[in-house]
Amino acid sequence: MTDIANRYKNNPLLSPKDLNPSNNKMIIECLLNPGVFEFNGQIGLLVRVAERTVQNEGMLSVPIYNDTGTIEILNFKLDDPKLDASDARVINYGGVDYLTTISHLRLLFSDNGIDFKESEEFPSIFGEGQYESYGIEDCRISKIDNTYHLTYTMVSPNGVGVGLRTTKDWKKFEKKGMIFSPHNKDCAIFEEKINGMFYALHRPSSPELGGNYIWLAQSPDGVHWGNHKCIAKTREGKFDSKRLGAGASPIKTAKGWLEIYHGATAENKYCLGAILLDLEDPSKVIARSEKPIMEPIAKYEQTGFFGNVVFTNGHNINGDTINLYYGASDEHVCMATFSINKILKSLEK
Repeated sequence: MTDIANRYKNNPLLSPKDLNPSNNKMIIECLLNPGVFEFNGQIGLLVRVAERTVQNEGMLSVPIYNDTGTIEILNFKLDDPKLDASDARVINYGGVDYLTTISHLRLLFSDNGIDFKESEEFPSIFGEGQYESYGIEDCRISKIDNTYHLTYTMVSPNGVGVGLRTTKDWKKFEKKGMIFSPHNKDCAIFEEKINGMFYALHRPSSPELGGNYIWLAQSPDGVHWGNHKCIAKTREGKFDSKRLGAGASPIKTAKGWLEIYHGATAENKYCLGAILLDLEDPSKVIARSEKPIMEPIAKYEQTGFFGNVVFTNGHNINGDTINLYYGASDEHVCMATFSINKILKSLEK
C-alpha cells in the first residue's frame, strides 16, 4: 500500500441528498470532482452536479440545454423502434446519441474548508449553445492576477472539448468559447506565466493511434494555444495503464511544478499520482510516481454510482499542506490532505 492521503474523518463532505435539483423535473444523481478557489476569505467549490429527469410510465425522458442555458426535456416512447435504450448512460434515437444525465456547475462556499453552503448571491453555471447542449463538467480553476480562469469539459453531439470562461466576481462571466477541440478534456492552466507565456496541461484522446496522454500547450493570451508537446503517457502494468489526465493547476515548489494527476486501468480503477516538471521548461519531466499516492480504499470510494474511483481537479494550498478535494465513486465530494514534501520524497524514491 502506497496511499499517503490523510482522509477527512467525516467524509463525504457532500452527497446528492445535500443539494436541491436545479428544477422540479430533475433528480440529482451524483456530485463530482469540484474545482477549488479562494474568494473573499472563503474557500469556494465549483461542484459538478449530474442530474437525470423524472421519468413517466411508458416514456423515456432525457435532458438537454438550449441556447439560453435552460433545460429542455425530450420524451421518447419506450416502444418506439427508433429508440435504443440498452445503455443506461447513453441512449440512441434515430441515429442520434443522448446522455441520460446532464451536468452543470454549482457554487458553494465555506469559512473552514469543511462546511460548504450555497448562496443565492452566486448563480449556478449551465451549458449554453450547441457545443454545451449535453452539459458542462469537471471544471479546473486557475487564478492569474485578479482573474479566475475556468476550464471545463463541453459536451454535445459534436463531441467533447474544453471550454473557457473567466470571471473576477463569480457573478459575471466572460465566455471565451472552445479552446481545445474534440476530443479533449482535463485542462489545467498554470497559475503564473513562464517566460511571458501561459501554459496548460490537457488531454487529447486517440482511440486508434496514440492514447489518452497528458499534453502541454502554451499561449500568448490564455485563449489561443499551440506548441503542443506530449509529456506523460500510459504505462503498462501500472495504475495509469489505460488513461491519465491532469488534476488542478500545478503547484510551484523549489524542485519544480508538482502536478497531481489521475490514472486509470482498463478495469476503470482510478487512482492519483504525481509528476514533477521543470520550473523553466515544464515540458521536461523530472520525476513521476511509480505507484499511486492515493487509491480508492475507503468504502465511499469503492462503492457508489461508479465505484473504485478517486478523482480530483481542485485543491487549496496552506504551507506544506495540500487540502485536496476529490470525487469519490462518482457520487460524493470528499477531502484529504497531503504533505507537499512527502509527495516530493515519494518521487525521489
